Amino acid sequence: MRRGIGFGGALLLALVAVVRADEPETMPIWPDRPPGPEVTLEGEERDTSGPDGGRVAGRTVIRLGDVATPTLTIYRPAADAPRTDVAVIICPGGGHRILAWDLEGTEVAEWLNRIGVTAILLKYRVPARNPQRLYESAVQDAQRAVRIVRSRASDWGLSPDKIGILGFSAGAQTAAMTCVMHREALYDAKDVIDEQSPRPDFAILVYAAWLITDDQRSLLPEVKVDEQTPPMFLAHAYDDPVRVENSLLLTLALKRAGVPADLHVYATGGHGFGLRPTDEPCSRWPEACTAWMRRRGLLGE
Repeated sequence: MRRGIGFGGALLLALVAVVRADEPETMPIWPDRPPGPEVTLEGEERDTSGPDGGRVAGRTVIRLGDVATPTLTIYRPAADAPRTDVAVIICPGGGHRILAWDLEGTEVAEWLNRIGVTAILLKYRVPARNPQRLYESAVQDAQRAVRIVRSRASDWGLSPDKIGILGFSAGAQTAAMTCVMHREALYDAKDVIDEQSPRPDFAILVYAAWLITDDQRSLLPEVKVDEQTPPMFLAHAYDDPVRVENSLLLTLALKRAGVPADLHVYATGGHGFGLRPTDEPCSRWPEACTAWMRRRGLLGE
């Protein structure tokens, strides 16, 4: 297992380094060994796509596998670009087996930066550590990520009550579970950072997966939506093999709880389209999401 630099060292570097706006910085999220069981990995962290890996919009996808050391990478808007005090933590998808690192990660960070948002790319552990609750280790990493960003908000020019989370597929499940399980700590506190709330202030879920029962009639018992669940933007293709009912039933639960939600269902598009432009209407969900964020007062006038 590879080990990064110590947490204290990374924190010190983040405090003293002078980093250009277009130069991302990366830090580990745990001060020591991550919580939960370890798994036997096939090798070092690497791109598992291979030469015959599937393409999206005519381009390859980095499928990052065997992630043992979770990190945050902070992408800030360019110095000459608009900038808000909003941050969004990005959770790439990949079935809790790999992370679609560019398609649902770095490319998403570039889009967020263009609209003035600080992007925080979460490299959570894959494969999943608990086969009974595939989301568990990912949500542990996401809860810790929210707490770190909130604890560093003033240092990073952010508002502690404008921290969102965005996920795709299994990453959207991770984001959704982070929202609905914010009252439940999935790990024992490590340090003062864990005194911060793990509740995101809003969520963006794109083709969310694994939120519903096998009969597709209801949400899983642990997906408990209430009035404290954050507002959500949801996008899904009607023909997605990962059933659109994931987004439909979650939206219905949000409505019943009185939580604002903006749902976009596109007739076609399948699964795993990210935000790469194509002729499919689903590839224009970022425009709808930008408008939603603006209506919510996150992007200014």
